Order: sequence, then structure tokens, then C-alpha cells
Amino acid sequence: MASLPLSAKLPHLLHPKSPKSSLSHSLGIPTKPSKSPFCPLIFRRPSSSLPTPTHSSRLKPLVFAKVTKGTVPPAFTLKDQEGRNVSLSKFKGKPVVVYFYPADETPGCTKQACAFRDSYEKFKKAGAEVIGISSNDTTSHKNFAKKYRLPFTLLSDEGEKVRKEWGVPADLFGALPGRQTYVLDKNGVVQLIYNNQFQPEKHIDETLKLLQSL
Repeated sequence: MASLPLSAKLPHLLHPKSPKSSLSHSLGIPTKPSKSPFCPLIFRRPSSSLPTPTHSSRLKPLVFAKVTKGTVPPAFTLKDQEGRNVSLSKFKGKPVVVYFYPADETPGCTKQACAFRDSYEKFKKAGAEVIGISSNDTTSHKNFAKKYRLPFTLLSDEGEKVRKEWGVPADLFGALPGRQTYVLDKNGVVQLIYNNQFQPEKHIDETLKLLQSL
């Protein structure tokens, strides 16, 4: 019986795999065809590769300072329910209640707005202005104010720029915009910060209590 040539018996000894070819394959670099009759494959660069990181893909998130008691919060100018520009500086010289709420027409926010409405004369007696802020547009605010006869200003913070600048915390792991109320004295300094998402009417009690002590 004819015996196989030595080259057929020991291909791995006569034609050892080059470490360089293995490295080239792992790096996706084209290599020349192998001359071995047992390795006729040609390795080519994959059709797609991971993108090279750029500066734009490594942008750091913006960090906003949090408003605290005893500080002057960032100024703002937003549109009210009538489409007019309203600046926080307009109210300097009198106490101001600024309350951030999630959205018009939701049960909790409606309850809170109506509680502010029902106590509005007490706020006027204390010489204070009431301002509600959410991300709803001016049309939504106008309809909301008309439907529930709200006598105070609602401001549209579309994009939530002011909410972020003031550092209003979100609830439910960031899924729900926070419900937070600030009381500023006549010099524009924060005297009270009250946060309570699920008892919206308590915001009125806490703010009136503080205003009566100023």
C-alpha cells in the first residue's frame, strides 16, 4: 500500500501558522493568501468596524447649581398665559411664591392650583405674588387658567431650562417632574423651599405660614 508523503502527515510541523498572520487577523488587517494547501482562506477587513471615539461623543453632561435657602436664585424671563414676557426681577420689592409643578390638567396639579386660587386673598393680604411654572406651552396655560379661574400668573418653561437652573429635583427616578415651591422675600432671597409631590395642597399651608412670619 502506498504511503502518504511526509508533508501530508505532518502539515502542522512543515507549515506552522505564523504568529504575525494571527495578529493581523485579530486587528482586521488584510494578509496575503497562505501558500499551504490546507489553509486556502484569505482574511479581509470586516465590512464594518466600531467608530473611533471623538470629542463630541465624550461630552460631559451640564451640571446646574441647586438653589438653597438664603441665596438669590437665577433670574429668568418666561412667557405667561397671555404670551407676555414676565421677568422675576419685576416682582422685586415684594415677597414672591414660585411653585414648579409637573403639568396642567393632571389631578395633583389641578388640586394645587385650585388651592392657591382659594387662598389667593390671603397671599394678597401678605403682599405676595404667586407664580406657577411648568413646561406646558402658553396655550395650555391659558386654557388651564380659564377653566379653573386662576387669578395668578402661569409661566411656560418649555425645555425646562429654568427648572434645571434652579435645581428642582425630579421624582420617581426622574420620570416625574418635581413639585417644589420657593418663597422669596422682598429682596429676592429664598426663605423657604418646600417639596411634596403627593400632597400638593400642603404647599399652600407651608408658604402662608412662612409669609405670615416675614
